[in-house]
Amino acid sequence: MADTAVNSFDDITARLDEIIATVRSKDTSLERSLDLFDEAIKLGSRAVDMVDTFDLSEREADQLAAAMDEDAAAEPDAPVADEHVAPTEA
Repeated sequence: MADTAVNSFDDITARLDEIIATVRSKDTSLERSLDLFDEAIKLGSRAVDMVDTFDLSEREADQLAAAMDEDAAAEPDAPVADEHVAPTEA
């Protein structure tokens, strides 16, 4: 799969799964494994960039917060996060 065919986060994770399967194969040469490793590093960087630049809508943020609250209520010993407060730097 060429880099241009990897457009979404799901495409990236699918390609990374393919790379892992190929590298684990005993038939894959060291040179090919190293080339795939380089591709995986680039894909990982793209995935991190996608996550870092992803913005939730207000509705999605509320749904996520509600789901996290439900999870916290289901696990009484789990710490509860502050309500939508961004961490401050000291």
